[in-house]
Amino acid sequence: MSDGSISQPPSPVLQPSTPGSITGLGYFSVPFEKFVKDDMSDWASGFTLMDTVETYFDSRLDLLQRRLSKHSDRLKIKAESKFNDVFKKDVFKRKSGKGDALTDNLEKEMQKLKLKMTQRMTSLSASWQSAKIVRTREKVTFFGGVMSMVITSLLFGMKPEWIHIFYTFLAIILLPMRVYIYKKRAWHYFLFDLCYYCNILNFVWIWAMPDSPALFVACYCLSHGSLASAVITWRNSLVFHDFDKVTSLFIHIYAPLTFTVIRHYYPEPQTRFPALAELPHLNPFRSLLLSSIIYSIWQLLYWKVVLIDRRKKIESGQRITSFSWLLNDKRGVIGRMLAATKPENREWSFMLGQLVYSILTELPAVFLLYDSKAWSAAFLILIFSVCVWNGGGFYIEVFGRKFERELEALRKELAEAYARTSSSAPTSPTLVAQSDDGLSTVANSPNLGPVPDKTTSSPELPIADLNATSSETKKDQ
Repeated sequence: MSDGSISQPPSPVLQPSTPGSITGLGYFSVPFEKFVKDDMSDWASGFTLMDTVETYFDSRLDLLQRRLSKHSDRLKIKAESKFNDVFKKDVFKRKSGKGDALTDNLEKEMQKLKLKMTQRMTSLSASWQSAKIVRTREKVTFFGGVMSMVITSLLFGMKPEWIHIFYTFLAIILLPMRVYIYKKRAWHYFLFDLCYYCNILNFVWIWAMPDSPALFVACYCLSHGSLASAVITWRNSLVFHDFDKVTSLFIHIYAPLTFTVIRHYYPEPQTRFPALAELPHLNPFRSLLLSSIIYSIWQLLYWKVVLIDRRKKIESGQRITSFSWLLNDKRGVIGRMLAATKPENREWSFMLGQLVYSILTELPAVFLLYDSKAWSAAFLILIFSVCVWNGGGFYIEVFGRKFERELEALRKELAEAYARTSSSAPTSPTLVAQSDDGLSTVANSPNLGPVPDKTTSSPELPIADLNATSSETKKDQ
């Protein structure tokens, strides 16, 4: 033996630890592994300082190892929980291991789809937020429409002498708003129509000339004729949340209601409206003549002010009138008849047709409604039923079709997104459905740990034992 070998103490011999050994290697304990009891330990036992250092480090390292073991257990449980959540959310499991580039493409497409859906939700949210004022206005309109109908019903049954006052009150609110809205939308030429003219005459008779029998006859006939029948002709609807439809219905139905109440349900109407004392019955010829004269005055004014003085604006499309609207309405009978008429004869044909229509619709009022309370009530119920039916059709058909269009647009958008995803991945890996049952335990989760290197032999760490013990324990449970 050489001198060097004699002067140096022999190296300690490390025994491979077993899973159940007490001296097995742990985290951060390899550099400080306790010497095996051999000649070296006997040689070192003679030094008291070495024993003190050994005892000191052993206690500290044991405490450190316990803390690290508890911390690693918590991290391991948390990681297993996260892995379970991830795999439970995934419905498909990738079977092929050679699709890294393909997976990247799929992830990009999914990110694009998520971005597009996020932008769509953002735009919908912005639209929803910007529509707050519109929704508030519709709520107010709905409340006002329902309450006006309730108040009208109560007044009709309890205080019919207040109906004409409530009629005036609603007109003061609704008609100025109608003028403002139609002026803003460039629809204000509709305000020259017969219905507004008749309502103005009604207020003139109620508040200024209640002792004029001629004006009362004209107002009564026109209200029960052209105005009431316009509910059917113009397809008025009882749609409480729509201010425009509520106003149109008020203009056409409240006038015949008010004059029916004045004629049949007003207590002692002669004291408030002296004209009724001279009209126990209507003379058919005189009544139709008076209403025709009032109608002709309006028709001449309409022809001069609208069709002559403002012809250029109407022909250029800057303004729209009831005549031009009906002419372009190919679904209605009036529109088809006007379209079949020569252009140079359309205006006078339309005016003549309106006069004939006005006279025909006044015949029930002249011969039947004025003398019969029952037929007058039936007539009002008929007109009101038509507008209720139209309103029900609006809510069911219009809202239903709008919802169907939204669903169809969403279906097409999802189909296009799926097609783009499929086209970007022509050689997609095999995807099979994965049950949630196989993901309920950590034992069935894929092994994501590092693959051990078989070329080098390294002692087994206690983490492997912890994995095996944890898996067996959960399997037993």
